[in-house]
Amino acid sequence: MTNSAYIPDDRRAKRNVTILVMAQALLGSQMPMIFTIGGLAGQTLATNLCFATLPISLIVLGSMLAATPVSWVMQRFGRRVGFMLGTLAGAIGGAIGAYGLYQASFPIYLMGSLVTGIYMSAQGFYRFAAADSASDEFRPKAISYVMAGGLLSAIIGPQLVKLTVDSMVIPFVGTYLAVIGVNVIGSVLFLFLDIPKPQPPAHDAPKGRTRWELITTPRIAVAVICAMVSYALMNLVMTSTPLAVVGCGFEKNTAADVVSAHVLAMYIPSFFTGHLIARFGVEKIVATGLVILAGAGAVALQGVDLENFFLALVLLGIGWNFGFIGATAMLAGAHKPEERGRMQGLNDLLVFGGVTVASLASGGLMNCSGGTAQAGWTSVNLAMAPFLMLAGGALIWLVLRPKED
Repeated sequence: MTNSAYIPDDRRAKRNVTILVMAQALLGSQMPMIFTIGGLAGQTLATNLCFATLPISLIVLGSMLAATPVSWVMQRFGRRVGFMLGTLAGAIGGAIGAYGLYQASFPIYLMGSLVTGIYMSAQGFYRFAAADSASDEFRPKAISYVMAGGLLSAIIGPQLVKLTVDSMVIPFVGTYLAVIGVNVIGSVLFLFLDIPKPQPPAHDAPKGRTRWELITTPRIAVAVICAMVSYALMNLVMTSTPLAVVGCGFEKNTAADVVSAHVLAMYIPSFFTGHLIARFGVEKIVATGLVILAGAGAVALQGVDLENFFLALVLLGIGWNFGFIGATAMLAGAHKPEERGRMQGLNDLLVFGGVTVASLASGGLMNCSGGTAQAGWTSVNLAMAPFLMLAGGALIWLVLRPKED
């Protein structure tokens, strides 16, 4: 029997997209909040500055470790349960982070970051949930619209940081208390989500390909590589940005403004990325994203004036949008419904594995590769080059190979 969750129904899909856009806007605001202050708080707690960005690395590590279990929960119990689990983890992670700051304990603070990663993993499935019941024509637009919900998160998150970062005697504690509130309020949205719980497969139902067969399928392999590179390089540079901005003599609020501009640039293009994919093809949009990411690195290497930071981070956001949404759309059209949980969990495991390494490397490159903030910032941006070459080469190989698949 065909699972009703997978019958294309754009009317239902549009309703769900509306809910997911709101969730991306409100719940998603906690990520720019934490990414803005995570490295700065890490500097105040870590005994070795090379580990200042370790809190952000552990968020991404938590997301990577949670990707497969969260995907299994959604496949077994439905999207709503998985998303509610994510908000619960976000609130608990915020509470542990606040307690770690209160106790001036780096290990406790890191534990909070690890738990927060479960929320980040669940948020990563918003884009897949948007595509669940969408038609082939509406699917890239649905993914794009949900990602566009991050536009409001780019405004809400940094503004909440400005209001809360020094609102209590211990810096940053107020921000983590705000994170708890965001998760409690945002969890209500999922009560209105209308994605049917997947039915257990019949004994004679198709099982789909194994994980190895999926990841060695050329189109899937290239989609995963491009998603990994786009997300990892964005994280590599964004994680270092507050440290670089403050280290070059600017204020914490200025760092929040730069991150806000970056997150806006990540999501504003989502209003038309889906249309561009439908018109020009997903491969061209992913390629454009990789070129723009290279442009971001080039601008950052020109200097550490404030306009360099703003322009580089804006380009970084646009490049991520085209590269990551394009790769997501490529992946969503390359596997079957019965392979959804297996492939999406594997994809996010690999993507956030790469992001974990990038965020950890970010702190080392920024604080331990030259002695000055400017030298560290240069190292961070130079590190982008080989990975952009890898993703670009994989994409060219896919386009040029015979089309028998």
